[in-house]
Amino acid sequence: MNLKEEIIKLKEELDVTLVAHFYQRDEVFELADITGDSLELAKKAKLTKSKFIVFCGVGFMGESVKVLDPQKRVLMPKIACCAMARMIDEGYYEQNLKQINDAGIPNENILPITYINSSARVKARVGEMGGMVCTSSNAYKIIEKGLKSGKKIFFVPDRCLGQNFAKSLNLKSAVVGEGTDLKEADIICYNGFCSVHQQFTVEDIEFYRNKYPDILIAVHPECDPSICDEADFVGSTSQLITYIKELPEDQKIAVGTEFNMVNRLREKNTYILSSTKPECPTMNETTLEDVYNTLKSIKDDNISKENEIFVDEETVKYARIALERMFEV
Repeated sequence: MNLKEEIIKLKEELDVTLVAHFYQRDEVFELADITGDSLELAKKAKLTKSKFIVFCGVGFMGESVKVLDPQKRVLMPKIACCAMARMIDEGYYEQNLKQINDAGIPNENILPITYINSSARVKARVGEMGGMVCTSSNAYKIIEKGLKSGKKIFFVPDRCLGQNFAKSLNLKSAVVGEGTDLKEADIICYNGFCSVHQQFTVEDIEFYRNKYPDILIAVHPECDPSICDEADFVGSTSQLITYIKELPEDQKIAVGTEFNMVNRLREKNTYILSSTKPECPTMNETTLEDVYNTLKSIKDDNISKENEIFVDEETVKYARIALERMFEV
């Protein structure tokens, strides 16, 4: 059986939109009706008229679509869990909040901001506290707006993103549990991170600069601040794509982000900023067979609960508030 051909046939027969994140395997990515980064996909998926959204990505992304449009049926061929999103849940959130309180900062002086790479329940808790969601492309604007409240920002879960944006705004940051004075910080970061973006090192940058003196270095802000400080360009997934595609063809560039995306950007003069393959293991769990089986289950009216996204009403209510506050900025 030719899975690719069967998937195309099923898509034509069914009231379905196939969505894939930039980090998906090439064979999955090329069959998608909508592609993009996490927020872009949630917004575009919400606007589709299809009864079913089949989302190839990680769990929090499917949840975002369901939160924005609870009437849609959102299926994921593989409900893989982003490692960073898994580093925080409501329990860890409350533990960190208590440590901040114990440092002499009451809740009324805290404005939480969560990176979109978090569960719907964490987004809901942030929404309840008056906070917002952000992405790597709009974090600068969201944090600026948050600071106007006069409160300290509690940024979860990616410490690197929080630290990098604090630096860009000439603000002080601190990480909960690292023994630093939280009261002195403008942005207090949860100690989470992206394992893929931790693979890049300053030595990798030095290697490429020594080999190609005119090379440019472009990285994602989930990288460690030491990497971002040495880069020529720091930007979200969508911003990296735009920046790289607008370069002259003969301009060499080394890119610090997920392998699958970088590998399909340009045919020449584009390098991976790592001696090892920076491939997101959870993004790569979804296979063509998984996509086929999910579409076939819709056709056969035999959808497995293991593949469908469900979010309770209370969580939807507050998570949507946090997301909508972001859209207003």
